[in-house]
Amino acid sequence: MASTVEQRRFAGVVVTVLVLDQITKYVAEARLPRYHAVQVLGDFFQLQLVYNPGAAFGLHVGEYSRWVFMALTIIALVVLGAMSRRTRPGDLLRFYSIAAVMAGACGNLIDRIRSARGVVDYLLFSVGPFHWPNFNVADMSVSCGAVALALSLWGEERRRPAGAPEAPPTDGGGG
Repeated sequence: MASTVEQRRFAGVVVTVLVLDQITKYVAEARLPRYHAVQVLGDFFQLQLVYNPGAAFGLHVGEYSRWVFMALTIIALVVLGAMSRRTRPGDLLRFYSIAAVMAGACGNLIDRIRSARGVVDYLLFSVGPFHWPNFNVADMSVSCGAVALALSLWGEERRRPAGAPEAPPTDGGGG
């Protein structure tokens, strides 16, 4: 179990990302024209308000996408919550990467709950004919957190002797 300080920092990451995500989405919806790109750095970086009813990279599962992705997000949040409780004290990379993924997932879940239009995306990067799909702060948090979490898990696997079982978490209790 994480220390009280780590728990507060975890909550701080989640709250900071959520607030930044929701404020930027609010500003994007209030200020940007729908589906019309506003150049910031030429074609390389633009602001373009779009609504994504699906998941990352425009993944869509039909008319029930909103409900399917809400359910999947809730399941992911439960799994991540369990992972955070099992994280060894002092394993800051894992701890904060879980916080980042949870924060981003919550930010996009709020959009899905709030509107049937989908997740508010507004950042667009292009290099020549190649366009990265529109995204937002929550997406950045999920992506960066997921990479950091994968590195944390990979590092743990590399440190574990071959054939050794995964060590169960300690709860500090006496049995």
